[in-house]
Amino acid sequence: QLQLVESGGGLVQAGGSLRLSCAASGRTFSRYSMGWFRQAPGKEREFVGRISWIGTGTYYADSVKGRATISRDNAKNAVYLQMNSLKPEDTAVYYCAADLSVVPGVRTSDYEYWGQGTQVTISS
Repeated sequence: QLQLVESGGGLVQAGGSLRLSCAASGRTFSRYSMGWFRQAPGKEREFVGRISWIGTGTYYADSVKGRATISRDNAKNAVYLQMNSLKPEDTAVYYCAADLSVVPGVRTSDYEYWGQGTQVTISS
């Protein structure tokens, strides 16, 4: 089992920035590609972005492209989501997810392990 724990959420004003962290334990983190998803109230969980296990391949949803950066530190067993120019519509619970695929997809079913999520609220 790979355990994932997100942190860094909170209340931020629109236009601000936030850095979410996801700490992994239990397995060889460096072998896993990592994804970030979010779920707003009453909506389905949606893909935000992903980073491959080798750390050089990233891909982002159009809704966050240019505002989000995903990075990883395999020595610290952690992955990060930096979000800038935050908007009220970015308000959601943010989840990190992991999969052994080299390039996992954008669906929730493409990821095997999930964290519990961290709440991000953007005030206007």
